[in-house]
Amino acid sequence: MIAGVTLFYAFKTESRPILCQRQSYTTSYWANFPLFSKLIDKILSFVTGFFMSNQKQQKPTLTGQRFKTRKRDEKERFDPAQFQESIVQGLNQSGTDLEAVAKFLDSSGAKLDYRRYAETLFDILVAGGMLAPGGTLADDVTRTEFCLFTAQEDLETMQAYAQVFNKLIRRYKYLEKGFEEEIKKLLLFLKGFTESERNKLAMLTGILLANGNISASILSSLFNENLVKEGVSAAFAVKLFKSWISEKDISSVAVSLRKVGMDNRMMELFPANKRSCDHFSKYFTDAGLKELSDFARNQQSIGARKELQKELQEQMSRGESFKEIIAYVREEMKKSDISEQTMIGIVWTSVMSSVEWNKKEELVTEQAIKHLKQYSPLLKAFTSQGLSELTLLLKIQEYCYDNIHFMKAFQKIVVLLYKADVLSEEAVLKWYSEAHLAKGKSVFLEQMKKFVEWLKNAEEESESSEEEEAD
Repeated sequence: MIAGVTLFYAFKTESRPILCQRQSYTTSYWANFPLFSKLIDKILSFVTGFFMSNQKQQKPTLTGQRFKTRKRDEKERFDPAQFQESIVQGLNQSGTDLEAVAKFLDSSGAKLDYRRYAETLFDILVAGGMLAPGGTLADDVTRTEFCLFTAQEDLETMQAYAQVFNKLIRRYKYLEKGFEEEIKKLLLFLKGFTESERNKLAMLTGILLANGNISASILSSLFNENLVKEGVSAAFAVKLFKSWISEKDISSVAVSLRKVGMDNRMMELFPANKRSCDHFSKYFTDAGLKELSDFARNQQSIGARKELQKELQEQMSRGESFKEIIAYVREEMKKSDISEQTMIGIVWTSVMSSVEWNKKEELVTEQAIKHLKQYSPLLKAFTSQGLSELTLLLKIQEYCYDNIHFMKAFQKIVVLLYKADVLSEEAVLKWYSEAHLAKGKSVFLEQMKKFVEWLKNAEEESESSEEEEAD
């Protein structure tokens, strides 16, 4: 019976060729047992289904198995208090020896997570502990007496502290951004500090700015309305700029301020009703910072000149008469105390910016001569002095050098303005002999050689004729 079941199963699955040879035997044999044959068919059907279902790929199932997390992937709980205890302990052991403090901070970076607790670290180094909003020390944490705010209030000590921060940031570069954010935060907290603490922070900030450890953009925190209103910002700025200028000169300070657009925002240290150049100048001059006052006046003058040039170009584009333009410019010169030498430079730039120049060198000269001939009365109005004429010549030389299509036009422009009585013979000869710029010197002097010789000959003939008339 088992053999028969096996034969039937083999016949229905894979062994069809072999079983075909024995088909007649099995058929004839089992034909005598019809009921049994049906039973065998059912059994074969069940067995076939069973084996076929086992051959299918089993679907994955969730068994609830728990995988272990690697130790390095486990996130530690944020615990600034524990970090603070470690730092405070090290600072207390180092005491006032800032060299020891620097060494401790250098070595601790390998064991403590400076990246995660940067704000806490800088709070401790400056104020002795973690700062709550507003600048007060948190009550429920350990603090140290060895920090910036408890140090002596003198420039030498602040320079030593600046070195500690400098070494720390150089060793751990990723702290750079966090340190700058910390300084911005501390400036916003100024009202929460004592006057002595503010003075120390101001001196330190000035030294850090001079050393390039932080950007002058941090000064934006001083423009906070509450700090400005109570005079805290201006007083802090006095100490800050004094220490900054003691480390670097005013030129270096000006470059840093311009780099981040702070040069035009210095007036914001004062309330709106006191934001004038005169008030700024007096305040900082009285505080012993005349360099900063002069810088502010210069910035105001630059701003006024830019506005004047913009308005001048608009008047030209509107086609206003030279009489109206000249009257407006002279009024602005008085108002903003602008000299004629400065003004002729502004007028020249405005005239040359009021037209779209041809890109072809052979055509641009003709276009320039036509344009300048039209505007020569405007240029003449502001060249009443020899220095103004010389300034204009230098502006022309600079423009022709910077705009390569004008390189060959220099001589023709000068001759045109000479004929229009904008430039005098004396100014041209002085420029040629000693007052020219280095820019394009050889090219322009060569262009002017024949004209200068003609001027000299004309001058000699004039002198000789005058002598003959005298005789």
